[in-house]
Amino acid sequence: MILDHTDRRILSLLQNDATLSVSDIAEKVGLSATPCWKRIKRLEKDGIIERRVAILNRDRLGLGVTVIVAIRTAKHSDDWLQIFADGVAKIPEVVEFYRMSGEIDYLLKVVARDIADYDRIYRKLTKVAELHDVSSSFAMQEIKSTTALPLFG
Repeated sequence: MILDHTDRRILSLLQNDATLSVSDIAEKVGLSATPCWKRIKRLEKDGIIERRVAILNRDRLGLGVTVIVAIRTAKHSDDWLQIFADGVAKIPEVVEFYRMSGEIDYLLKVVARDIADYDRIYRKLTKVAELHDVSSSFAMQEIKSTTALPLFG
């Protein structure tokens, strides 16, 4: 899929505010509403736009603790991974989950109310599957956090 400058501009606007109306987006990118709407629909159909969401304020929801969890395991079978992935998917406080290369096998980003709440989540996580090592690092300060992908070179 080749994206032109107008497609990228539309995507940039939607990444920053998915509530913008088609007419507002069209005006900002120099199109009329119908061609703009058709581009947005094509971007959705092509899977470039996966979904539109609201980004919530974690602090206002009492989820001010962010924990990066590094996991090493001695198990590497597809069956083990399926069990682990299914179990982690059921823990709503895990907001990101990656299989890694290098010394760490899996990396998770967890949000929690406080240390005691994280301990509850940790105990739930360690019951999902057999793990070799779990190391938790608590974020002291969020310096940058964005959902916007870079669209312009």
